[in-house]
Amino acid sequence: MSDAIIAESITITGHGGDTIEAYSARPLDPGAPIGGVVVIHHMPGYDAGTKEIARTFATHGYNAVVPNLYWREAPGASPDDAAAAARAKGGVPDDRLVGDVAGAASYLKGLPTANGKVGTIGYCSGGRQSFLAAVSLPLDAAVDCYGAFIVGEPPAGMPLKVGPIVDKTPDLSCPLLGLFGVDDQYPSPEHVAELEAALAAAGKTYEFHSYEGAGHAFFSVNRPAYRPEAAVDGWQKIFAFYGTYLA
Repeated sequence: MSDAIIAESITITGHGGDTIEAYSARPLDPGAPIGGVVVIHHMPGYDAGTKEIARTFATHGYNAVVPNLYWREAPGASPDDAAAAARAKGGVPDDRLVGDVAGAASYLKGLPTANGKVGTIGYCSGGRQSFLAAVSLPLDAAVDCYGAFIVGEPPAGMPLKVGPIVDKTPDLSCPLLGLFGVDDQYPSPEHVAELEAALAAAGKTYEFHSYEGAGHAFFSVNRPAYRPEAAVDGWQKIFAFYGTYLA
């Protein structure tokens, strides 16, 4: 644990050379080179809860950065307004997401305290995007927290213009940790099982945990979906996973 951290808004170079906003949190004096985590925010956007997650990683001895994936749609706007603007355009294009995560990873590797290892974590839409980054970029670890539409199509009327990417499983560059709620619909237990089968068939290193009594967004402390028991155990699984692959 690191009591002294620095957290601040920065800019990074994202997809296509664009300058985008990001939020950085890192230990002030880690004492040794440390790993980095790209925190991919959920569909509600670049909000206070996501920044708190980045600070949590910093207190546990990781450099963390949250790229603002909606910066181009609504620079300087509130998280709610920016998320609405992004949804109106169908969400973040997959190629742009990969470019922004690559830029965030480059930022982390360039820090003087970096050990050269970088992982991703994402929640909700960010869970899918964490998997997408891991099948598109050379990473050291990836965490998917209930990422929808890695398997399966969005239901009719949902604004997201995304499709399944389970076919990219053979390209996975790193170990994957998946944390899911048994009561979730997107991804459903059937979706999770299909993804697990694809990982096993491709010979990939993965670890999946599904929680009874938990649905979508069970990590979100400020939402009715929050499930403390599942979230606490999930955090323990995340730190153990990163301790193995990012230390």
